[in-house]
Amino acid sequence: MIDDPEGFVTRNTSRRSAPLVPEILLHLADAVMPLWEMTEADLERQGIPPPYWAFAWPGGQAVARLILDRPELVKGKQVLDLGAGGGIAAIAAMKAGAAQATANDIDALALAAIALNAAANKVAVDVLDRDLLDDPARGWDVILAGDLCYEKPMAGRVMGWLRAAASRGTTVLLGDPGRAYAPADGLYKLGDFAVPVSRDLEDRDIRHTAVWQVLPG
Repeated sequence: MIDDPEGFVTRNTSRRSAPLVPEILLHLADAVMPLWEMTEADLERQGIPPPYWAFAWPGGQAVARLILDRPELVKGKQVLDLGAGGGIAAIAAMKAGAAQATANDIDALALAAIALNAAANKVAVDVLDRDLLDDPARGWDVILAGDLCYEKPMAGRVMGWLRAAASRGTTVLLGDPGRAYAPADGLYKLGDFAVPVSRDLEDRDIRHTAVWQVLPG
């Protein structure tokens, strides 16, 4: 375990905005491969996952952009950012007037990045550091999920959980840039965005990314 997660995040990132959401400052990796290789080589032995928190993935950017453009989706509501990474969607929710935003991740470095990013944007974001997918989603009016359908087992768990939450009346928003395991039905499109991305992370320069409302299942 890293003794000083916030120090690690600060040393390995710089503070700047994501392309689609210039209103929000994030601690982002300056170069993709050095941090990724460090995580795989040295940190993997400590049980630390890849540094998803260090990059502004297109699904999260698209969800954040939609919320900032349509604040009525979250204004005055209790919001959960599931698998939050650096917390861009939770931060956008607070900037758009949410009553409370909780950013959930199981990576200690992600939680440190969320705290730093929230402070950089002068908003309060709660953090929740456990796997939520084995329990019913309760207590949130809106659930946000960005770019969580990149692996088949995870996509299956996430979508089952999100559809169950939608069936209980929660508004569920999913940002997805066409990942292989995203669902093909049971969704209502709320927006489309062209998100500039790094060739080190993606196979193209622009990811056309949709934000969907997940329908009850």
